[in-house]
Amino acid sequence: MNALFGFGVCFVLLVNVSAGFGDLRRPENVRIDSLNTRYVLRWDWPHETAANQTVTFTAQYIAEFRSRRAKHDEDWTSVCVNVLEHRCDFTGAEMMYWGLYLLRVRANTSRQSSGWVQIRFCPDKHAGLGPPSSVKLNTVGGDLEIIIRDPLSSNNESMKTLLDDKLSYLIQYWRRSEDPQAATFLPTKNNVVTVTKLDRQTWYCVRVQSCYNFYNKSSVFSDTHCARTGGQMPYWRIFLYFLISLLLCFLLVLLLFFCFYKMSVLLKNTFWPAIQLPDHIQELWLSDSEKPQLLAPESRESVCEPLVMVRAVLDAEEVDEQSSNAEDQDSSTHGRHGSGDSGVYSAEEDSGRRSTSHADLQMSVTKHRGELHDGTLQQLCA
Repeated sequence: MNALFGFGVCFVLLVNVSAGFGDLRRPENVRIDSLNTRYVLRWDWPHETAANQTVTFTAQYIAEFRSRRAKHDEDWTSVCVNVLEHRCDFTGAEMMYWGLYLLRVRANTSRQSSGWVQIRFCPDKHAGLGPPSSVKLNTVGGDLEIIIRDPLSSNNESMKTLLDDKLSYLIQYWRRSEDPQAATFLPTKNNVVTVTKLDRQTWYCVRVQSCYNFYNKSSVFSDTHCARTGGQMPYWRIFLYFLISLLLCFLLVLLLFFCFYKMSVLLKNTFWPAIQLPDHIQELWLSDSEKPQLLAPESRESVCEPLVMVRAVLDAEEVDEQSSNAEDQDSSTHGRHGSGDSGVYSAEEDSGRRSTSHADLQMSVTKHRGELHDGTLQQLCA
């Protein structure tokens, strides 16, 4: 029994020791992020495989031509040792831009280490190229001067020096009012470029891209910068602005007139309504000088005599007409008698009738005039 119990204890201890020194999983998805001369090695680590254990990482590098002769780990240069992060910055490492290197990383615990994960890296070929460090614009008359500053390394050294003057630029410029897709491209190796044949007094936008044609590498575009060209404005544009300003002034005057008209109508309807008062009320408001009055005549004869004269003449004409009609009737009646008697009688009778009619007419006119002076004219003049 004691022997069996001792065998069981030993078996359990052996299993635990084996579990403690089992294979540790390697880092996954090892990659390097690089821009100019800034290099950062990154990787992923599945945390669930190292429960209750602290995992650290070690990263190293070595030149490829030396790795062929390296027999021990001491020949490698360690950059990060037992770090907790899933990254290691190789920017400060002594790595030549034209060299070829091997980078590797492994996981560590207090009891064991995983295998190495290794990648090849050539900065000249694999490192990304950054955009120009700065872009400035100057206007020279109607032209646009573009000043480009080279991208810089981690040591503030020009990347053009590292690339053996094989660095070039691609300038893209367009009118600010247009779409950048319709921009004009201008390749150049110079750091100062003057763009000509531009419109006067026009805003232009510019951005620049770095290019390394040896490995067909290019950077992203720089920030967009805009400037306005100088020079005299074209005559057609001056005339167009004049027409626009004239139209705006006309619209403004029309609007002011419309507002003034609306205001005047509103004030008129408020203080002077369109409803007319009755005539007998309006007469009360009229002053004595505005009331209609008859002119005061100097004498009644001066005003009323013409009316009497016209009436008298009309009566006389009516009497003459009546007498003439009567004479015609008498002449036709007496014409039936003999020629001798009728001639004497008609002559006498005619003369008598005329004298009687004239006398009656004078008396009628005199009487009518007296009545008018006494009664009718007085009423009329009053």
